[in-house]
Amino acid sequence: MKRAQSITGLSTDGFREKVEAAKLLLLYPWTTYRNVFLSYIVEDTDRELIYYRLEDKDVVLKDWVAHMAEYLSGKVEGLMQQLPSSLESNDPVMMAEALGADITAFAEGAPRPISFFIDEVDRSPHNEEMQEFFRTLVNQLPGNVQLVVSSRLLRYQPWYGLVASGDAVVLGTEKRVNDVRYTVVDEPRPALEVYALGRGYALVNGQEITNWDGALPRNLFFYFVDNPLVTRDQIFEVFWPRLTTKEATNVFHVTKRKISERITMKVSEPGSFELTQYGGGFYTPSDKLIRYYDVHEFEDAVNNAMTTVDEDEEKALLMRAIELYKGPFLQDGTMGWMETRRTELRQLYSQSLIGMGRLCNEADDETAALGYFVRSLKETPEREDIHREVMLIYLNKGMIDDARTQYDAMCQTLDDSFGIGPSRESRELYEMIESRS
Repeated sequence: MKRAQSITGLSTDGFREKVEAAKLLLLYPWTTYRNVFLSYIVEDTDRELIYYRLEDKDVVLKDWVAHMAEYLSGKVEGLMQQLPSSLESNDPVMMAEALGADITAFAEGAPRPISFFIDEVDRSPHNEEMQEFFRTLVNQLPGNVQLVVSSRLLRYQPWYGLVASGDAVVLGTEKRVNDVRYTVVDEPRPALEVYALGRGYALVNGQEITNWDGALPRNLFFYFVDNPLVTRDQIFEVFWPRLTTKEATNVFHVTKRKISERITMKVSEPGSFELTQYGGGFYTPSDKLIRYYDVHEFEDAVNNAMTTVDEDEEKALLMRAIELYKGPFLQDGTMGWMETRRTELRQLYSQSLIGMGRLCNEADDETAALGYFVRSLKETPEREDIHREVMLIYLNKGMIDDARTQYDAMCQTLDDSFGIGPSRESRELYEMIESRS
């Protein structure tokens, strides 16, 4: 519980109160701290944990619900009774009602409250079916069951309405230990500023680190900053998977020392300034430095925009996120973890643009909305729903040729990316466009 407290910035009682209060708990963007939360459930509460993680094959709702039913049937005796037969309907409401009934029946005989944890939900698109499924499921849950959802891409419904109603609580918006920029402290400490959105650079007390003594110290530096809670095994798997533990340990300590030297060289005070500290099996941010990280500020802006019910605040937060996104994450980096993170953050940036576009649409400012939607499609061209938003604006403006061109571009993208054609909704919109010509 102490580690959860140190990461979230909440007191022990505050963390427990926030976790226990909601029917739905959203871990966003807390996938980095998933193990902390799981440890809290297992060690610090009397809850029973039922866990399922979506896999690469879990692309659409029916598939991952079916796989979940099969998996949990083998793990939790007596849990899945009605859900398997409901899959034939392919109806998200019926599937959610069946799953809710199964959980309710199981919970009635359970000696302890239950946390039902669904992990990596962003592997499946958050379309209308997904929205209906989760809204229905939350309404079906009995009082002794809490649904926990982990995903980096939670932005729109059903979460917004559930958060606004008080049924859902978001964990991950608390003050992080490495998000501080110009903090007033009792004992002055060097200020480390890290900017990873774009080419990537770091400053210590306003002086940029330019000589990293090779690519490896720089890459490990950014990995530590982006992963403020990480084990040695995770580091070795990312950087030296083919080395023996002894070999990897030697290279790791040499590289880690080089990072410390680069930071210390920029500090006028005596001593050595480590980037990380080790305890409880984890490397975490060192308390010798005050740090600011643009990626976490960006993520916080998007996350807080999701949870606010104030439209003006949402707009300001989305604009802040868009402003912070100077370019792709470590845009010249080629390591696998960088590419994965780059994709995640690009999707969040696209979601920010889409959010602004929809706010502009609601304010009847189609011109501004069009600009945001077009920019979002440069980041995530596979978003068929946003292609339709653009086509509809063109149609409303009488720009029929532009609407046709957008439709053709969408069809080409869907074919190139997925080998599929446009949906019925898109085809019907195109027929409407043709009827206006």
